[in-house]
Amino acid sequence: MRIALGMAALGRPAYINLGRDTALPADRTPEAMRAASFEVLDAAYAAGIRWVDAARSYGRAEEFVAAWLADRGHTGVTVSSKWGYEYTADWRPDAEVHEIKQHSLARFDQQWAETKSLLEVGLYQVHSLTGDSPLFNDKALLGRMAEIGVPLGFSTSGPAQADTIRRAFDLEVNGSRLFGSVQSTWNLLEQSAGPALAEAHAAGARVMLKEVMANGRLAMTPPGVVADVALRHGVGPDAVAIAAALAQPWADLVLSGAAGVAQLYANLMPVELDPTDEQLLTDLAEPPQDYWTRRSALAWT
Repeated sequence: MRIALGMAALGRPAYINLGRDTALPADRTPEAMRAASFEVLDAAYAAGIRWVDAARSYGRAEEFVAAWLADRGHTGVTVSSKWGYEYTADWRPDAEVHEIKQHSLARFDQQWAETKSLLEVGLYQVHSLTGDSPLFNDKALLGRMAEIGVPLGFSTSGPAQADTIRRAFDLEVNGSRLFGSVQSTWNLLEQSAGPALAEAHAAGARVMLKEVMANGRLAMTPPGVVADVALRHGVGPDAVAIAAALAQPWADLVLSGAAGVAQLYANLMPVELDPTDEQLLTDLAEPPQDYWTRRSALAWT
């Protein structure tokens, strides 16, 4: 199974994904969101998904996943998580600031201790690495990361993802490459990271694709071409968006950000895109700066 479940929409009451309102409990208490998370995790496991991705900033996502694993007794599930953002909303959907980013040794030490107290992770990632991150020149931080004995990766965001990917894979500690995995935004509207991700895959790195639904835009307000391809295949536009990501030969894992069981089932509908479909969909890419400007304007709801 090349699909993983991302917990960004399930671990906290507010996020920027479109289409969450009808999928989540009306009363988004921690208890209700925990129950909703369990339902989606159960459905994902039954469907054959064996990779779950969380982050320290996803509210209580790590806590929910740990409780689910303990309760269900499942084995063979890989959990990845991320450090670098701190969740600051205190479970308030209307918070002025939901998360604060900091790539420092102090933040790493704090969050790694918090993560490992809850979960045994198979991959620990820098959250939202960009070219201006102080991490690149912080030898103490890079050295500490290399010491934890867990495979390391990084996620990327922003219009310069390709440059960040190439630069990050050049990082070494004691003569060994620091990172073995990358998780980047790639979708039909934002395809700019593709060449760098293909290079990373060819060099032996694991490539994970996130935000393949463009934070819900491709599912809720799909371009006409996506809607037409979906109609022709008898599926929803979300399934087409995921199929397009899975069609990339360098993509090892594609994350579904489903906020409910119905969304997950819709995401997992099988689609075999033909060459004509693929060419039509490739042409949907927006200029990266335009895409990320629009994404930054999405409201937390």
